[in-house]
Amino acid sequence: MVLQSPFFWIATGLILTFTFNSPALALCVGSIIALIWGNPLKNITGKLSKYLLQLAVILLGFGLQLNVILKVGYTSLGITFFSISTTMLLGWLLGKLYKVEHNVSLLINSGTAICGGSAIAAMSPAIGASQAQTAVAMAVVFLLNGIALLIFPYAGHFMELSQTDFGIWAALAIHDTSSVVGASAIYGTEALVIGTTVKLTRALWILPLSFLGAKLNKNQSKATIPWFLFGFLLTALIRSLMPEADGCWNMLALGGKKLMVGTLFFVGAGLTKEDLKKIGKGALLKAVTLWVLVSLLSLTVIKLGFIHLGL
Repeated sequence: MVLQSPFFWIATGLILTFTFNSPALALCVGSIIALIWGNPLKNITGKLSKYLLQLAVILLGFGLQLNVILKVGYTSLGITFFSISTTMLLGWLLGKLYKVEHNVSLLINSGTAICGGSAIAAMSPAIGASQAQTAVAMAVVFLLNGIALLIFPYAGHFMELSQTDFGIWAALAIHDTSSVVGASAIYGTEALVIGTTVKLTRALWILPLSFLGAKLNKNQSKATIPWFLFGFLLTALIRSLMPEADGCWNMLALGGKKLMVGTLFFVGAGLTKEDLKKIGKGALLKAVTLWVLVSLLSLTVIKLGFIHLGL
């Protein structure tokens, strides 16, 4: 069968990368194929999405100035800490309300608060979660993450959010880094800079949160360090130190944006019927409620002008 051939998935990803401009459409194509016909090579496409995302983020660094990244990252630290703390607290309360299994609830909280599947993957061994518990959390967060990528750009235009405000909102309310980058890229260049930087600043919290989870659960597992974030900073540093090669850096940054199209195709290919069947009613209700609350609360404080990056 054609779906059992790695060539099919890789070739389709390449075709979409060079012919599509919308990461959201690529995500839909991947999801439709996987949901209708299945994906027997889910492990392979999953690894491709992981490594392509990391490469895309590193390339996107060539389109940014390091001083802007550091300024946005520094000024967003307080926002990030408050947002993560609030999300974890709300998630804990909702977990109790919907009677969700402790580990599943904690994994959903982490995925919503920090950076989707990456946070779940790091937190899972730290708290000693089973493969089944991890799969449930991954499935429900992935589902909402895909929905967010599709609806956020339209919602942002409907509410007439500025580029800066949308970038902040996307970084605070969309689960996974890939969808934050995708949605921000659709919205505009400035939104991409803000959204990517704030989200990657949040991603650094994977480390302390995972270590805390391991400590509380008396588990010796260590969190995975997101090394690609340092690659992102390095490429931005290279651009800042060598402005005479801006043409070259712009081409590499454009390559990062195009690569996001293929990345989102492989992300979409990871959503199968089997994954949807794993999601229990309580976990789904809890995840949806938490996501809606976080989205509305973050949008409210942005609209009220409580969040300033000082740019």
